[in-house]
Amino acid sequence: MVEPASIERYIRAGLACTHLQVTGDGAHFEAVIVSPEFAGLNRVRQHQLVYRALGDRMREEIHALSMKTYSPEEWERR
Repeated sequence: MVEPASIERYIRAGLACTHLQVTGDGAHFEAVIVSPEFAGLNRVRQHQLVYRALGDRMREEIHALSMKTYSPEEWERR
């Protein structure tokens, strides 16, 4: 079973994050991700960067991942 901390490590390994929080029950996960790499990108592109960081784990280990993604500027404004 995949732990939220493992998903955090996978994301951090492939994406520069200033804030990252992952919660979940081993099959379904929710993540709040703040990365300067998201600046100027729409949500679809932001999510694609996260999927790229997770690689094949999205097919093999992680059943569902709900994401809220923000650039640092968006995060400060919320």
